[in-house]
Amino acid sequence: MVKNFVLTFLLLLTLSVTAQQKREFRGAWIQCVNGQFKGIGTETMQRTLSYQLDELQKDGCNAIIFQVRPECDALYESSLEPWSYYLTGQQGQRPTPYWDPLQWMIDQCHRRGMELHAWINPYRAKTKSPHQNASNHVIVRHPEWTFTYDGLTLLNPALRECRDYICDVVRDIVERYDIDGLHIDDYFYPYPVAGVEIPDEAQFRANSNGIQDRGDWRRYNVNLYIKQMYETIHKAKPWVKFGVSPFGIYRNQKSDPNGSRTNGLQNYDQLYADVLLWDANGWMDYCVPQLYWEIGHKAADYDELIRWWDRHLTRTPLYIGEDVERTVKHPDPANKNRHQLAAKMALHAELPRVKGTVLWYAKAAVDNVGNYGTSLRNNYWRTPALQPLMPHIDKKAPKAPRKLKVVTMDDGERVLCWKAPRGKGWKNEATRYVVYRFAHGEKVDISNASKIVKITSDCLYIIPSVQQGRYTYVVTALDRMQNESKGKKTKIR
Repeated sequence: MVKNFVLTFLLLLTLSVTAQQKREFRGAWIQCVNGQFKGIGTETMQRTLSYQLDELQKDGCNAIIFQVRPECDALYESSLEPWSYYLTGQQGQRPTPYWDPLQWMIDQCHRRGMELHAWINPYRAKTKSPHQNASNHVIVRHPEWTFTYDGLTLLNPALRECRDYICDVVRDIVERYDIDGLHIDDYFYPYPVAGVEIPDEAQFRANSNGIQDRGDWRRYNVNLYIKQMYETIHKAKPWVKFGVSPFGIYRNQKSDPNGSRTNGLQNYDQLYADVLLWDANGWMDYCVPQLYWEIGHKAADYDELIRWWDRHLTRTPLYIGEDVERTVKHPDPANKNRHQLAAKMALHAELPRVKGTVLWYAKAAVDNVGNYGTSLRNNYWRTPALQPLMPHIDKKAPKAPRKLKVVTMDDGERVLCWKAPRGKGWKNEATRYVVYRFAHGEKVDISNASKIVKITSDCLYIIPSVQQGRYTYVVTALDRMQNESKGKKTKIR
């Protein structure tokens, strides 16, 4: 009993002093391909998503990665592709009562101060799930663009028509929706199945572009797509971030001396995804390798892999894809009395290029598996965080807010109000504001993340009625890339 109490006390003491990062990507994947929303109806799905967003906001999340195109069908209004099977249960069927899940999620996330990144699966056209494709689905309209592999149907990466088609879909999303990012995951060429060959011999022989090795040729095809995707997004809206979430192993050391000390499937060799080339060429705005294993995993040790990515991803902001359930399932090798969350977060804090986390998957954090969500909201993500800077897109801060003042309402409620700074164009306009609070006599230091009380798109902040004493409030402006202005301050009794 005494031993357990001491261990608990020491753990709580450790948690209470965890440093808060001012800038950190804190994301969560909300997927639909698992069928969690299929056919449940508009009201139930909205209620489910609202609850998840509320809980994730309490946990400290500042970005949601929402799956909107699982198999060349859409969880949004599209003239290019049919409504998704994973929304209504019948591909091509419009939701009733009508709603647009992507637009609804954008509104809900922005209202909560979160970014919304639209997540698409670029090549996957049909999973093994048995259902009939709509008449306007790409499989029906252009079967010659596809091939089948182990029960899957995929758009052929070797065909320019497929690259152009995917980019047309992406351009349509980016131009019509106020998303903050466009996100793709690890499905490039299909995950290999023993004894099953990818049926692309004819395309290789007909159009190898002078490349002798078929693996190099497949990587070339995917490289063309990644480059075209990046350019398509930034031509449509320069501020929309392009994120890629590759499989967690680039190459094993036995294949490449620069590879990781692992023994698993490889991005480069089996999925034909040359992630380091994309990094070197600046074709990604952020990268989220899926490090779903535990510390000490025999084939793919988390400690080895996070350090490998930190060393080798030299240009692109690095966030880590975390498996919530596996993290809490395995004990910390250094302390068998707790799971691995603390050890993994310590690695995040230690490694200089790691700038964020994405949770796989959102519902596991919402369900608070292994007290994961509680640990985030009470410790690691206790205070709000701004997004990491992206100076390659924009590095100039907006002007400071104007006319900051306190207004007392008829009911006695006090409201901090301000006006947006002057600025034209997406690089200069303020889109959000940061509110800081400092105790009387305390040094005003906006680099101190623990002093952030609110990140909001509104030009007001309701002062808590329970607040007693004298405080200094500071308000700064953020532009679309979350460059931060100088602060305006006022004192309040």
